Order: sequence, then C-alpha cells, then structure tokens
Amino acid sequence: MAELVRVRRLTDPEGQRLQQIVRRGSTSSVRYRRAMMLLASAGGNRVPVIAQLVQADEGTVRDVIHRFNEIGLACLDTQWAGGRPRLLSTDDEDFVVQTATTRPTKLGQPFTRWSIRKLAAYLRNVHGRVIRISREALRCLLARRGVTFQRTKTWKESPDPERDAKLDLIEEVLERFPDRVFAFDEFGPLGIRPTAGSWWPEQGRPERHPTTYHRTHGVRYFHGCYSIGDDTLWGVNRRKKSAVNTLAALKSIRAARPHGAPIYVILDNLSAHKGADIRRWAKKNKANLCFTPTYASWANPIEAHFGPLQQFTVANSNHRNHPAQTQALHAYLRWRNANARHPDILAAQRRERARIRSEKGIRWGGRPLQAAA
Repeated sequence: MAELVRVRRLTDPEGQRLQQIVRRGSTSSVRYRRAMMLLASAGGNRVPVIAQLVQADEGTVRDVIHRFNEIGLACLDTQWAGGRPRLLSTDDEDFVVQTATTRPTKLGQPFTRWSIRKLAAYLRNVHGRVIRISREALRCLLARRGVTFQRTKTWKESPDPERDAKLDLIEEVLERFPDRVFAFDEFGPLGIRPTAGSWWPEQGRPERHPTTYHRTHGVRYFHGCYSIGDDTLWGVNRRKKSAVNTLAALKSIRAARPHGAPIYVILDNLSAHKGADIRRWAKKNKANLCFTPTYASWANPIEAHFGPLQQFTVANSNHRNHPAQTQALHAYLRWRNANARHPDILAAQRRERARIRSEKGIRWGGRPLQAAA
C-alpha cells in the first residue's frame, strides 16, 4: 500500500500561523486555501477529505503538502515566473538581504529600522561595495528572497514537557484507528452583531450592514464534535465553556459509536476539558482523551473545519438573535454533512474506475493502462 501523503510535524510557530490564517482569513484566496490544506493535513485529515474541504483537485493537495515538507511556509506564496534577467549577481543579492535584515544601528545608521528609500541610499554609498538598485527593484528582490516588512511581535512556544509524546499519540491513533477517532473543541465567542464578509454584488454596489452600539444578547460558544472516520461535523451552541457542557459533548461522541469499543477524543488543554467528573466518565465508558500540547491546538483535526464554519455562517451575516444564528449554523452543518464524501468510498471508487479502464483497455495519459497484477 502506498504511503499516506501528510505534512511533516509542524513547529509551534508554523501551527499558530496556519491556524491564524484559517481562523481570520487572508487577502489572498490562494494563501488561505493552501493554509487550510496544510492545517487539515496536520490534523490527520486524508487527501480526499482535504480536497473536498477546499474544493480542489487531490493532486493539487498532494503538491502543496510535498512543497511544504520541502520549504515550509514559503509554499503558501505563489511563485511567478518571467521578467527581465537579473542585473545583480547572487553574491550582491545575498549582501542586500543581509543588510536589510541587519538593524541599521549596527551599521552606524541613526534609525531603528530601514525604509526602502533609506536602504537603497545606504547600498549606493556603502564603503567598499556600491550596489545601484531602484526602490521598486529592491522591493521585488526582498519579496523574492522572503524578506517582508513586518510588525515586531512577541511569540510563544509550547512549554509542555510532554509535547512530543502527545503529538506522537495523536498521530498514532489517527493512523491506527481513524474510524474511532473524534475531535472536540469550542468555536467562538459568537456575538449578535453585523459581521463583515464578502459576496458577489453588482459592481460598485456593495452590501452594507448597520452598525450596532448596544449589544445586549451576550455571546455563545459552538461546542463542535468531528468524526474522523465519517467526516461528519456536529455540535450545539452553549452560553459558556464548562465541564458540564464538555461532558455532554463527549456523551454525544460516545453515542456515535454505541458498540462499546474504545474511542479516542482529541481536545485541547482547557481546564473545562479535564475535570474529575470527565475523567471518571471517560474511564468508565472507554473514551481515551488525547490532549494536544499547550499552545498547539493546531494539532486538533477539527480546527481546519472551523474555517469554513466562520466564512459561511458568521462572515457577511446579520443575525437577529442567537436562535436565528444557531438555526443558520445547523442548516450549514446539515448541508456540509450531506455533501461530504467518505475517503474510503472515494478510494474504492477510484480503484473501481481504474479496474474498469484496465479491463476495457481505455487509454490514460496517452498510454493504455496495464491490467492489475
């Protein structure tokens, strides 16, 4: 059997960046879809499920995954070819990049950061080496070499001493027991307010939503459950996160496999997920809780499916109240589950089509298919 195509284990910054793009969206649809592919693959979703999720060809999904395994997050950006030949040597380009990524104060300049104009002027007057380059060419060079203008940020890495062990456990259960693995997480807060989004209006006539100043409806949290084997998403809106609501969700997951065999539930380290009552119930009902490492909720397979939930039920909405919002959310879930395709069924269909082509001698890619051994 061919090896499953899957992204390598993500680092904490990579997982957090992909999760941020999927949750918040991106101005580039290509970047958003590729991030969703990678996050879904990191959560254990197979290629057919990911292709259905992002409405892309399975070959495209595999190419993106292989590209990420080679060059990392740089695969999110498209690489356009063409243009005039380079006028700078590779050594000159390396010097420009090194200068741009060095603090100006270390080079004797009286400012804390470069601008394109200041950097171009410095390169023209640097001692021992003169590089003449226009501001636009300099901007394109930096973008091509992966150097962008960014805000200074703080960062956090997982301090969990059991990080690798937890990720190993999640990968193992996803590989060995996909039909008995579930994922659980909360999505929210969901407020009642007009939310910006996008759609297809007549040119120059965008849809406008009113502004609200008094929001007296409070918030809700969608407690979502996802079946890896069935590719099914369900859940319910609650007023808050709590151990009682978590236990109710776990019971609904246990009811999805009533035969009594052990199940595995992937969830994060929220305190509402780890209460004594929950642990006693899990032990009694053969529910193995697989916690993601601290600050690594991207390892939860359900995270990739919250992106479309945000885009198609929350974004570009103006619900009257929480019941209307909940009704719209559940209508989307019914549509999503009715249109989801089981990965095993897809694989069986592909094998059957290949067998039929082989028997009938149908040509594929310019050559006749050979009969299966």
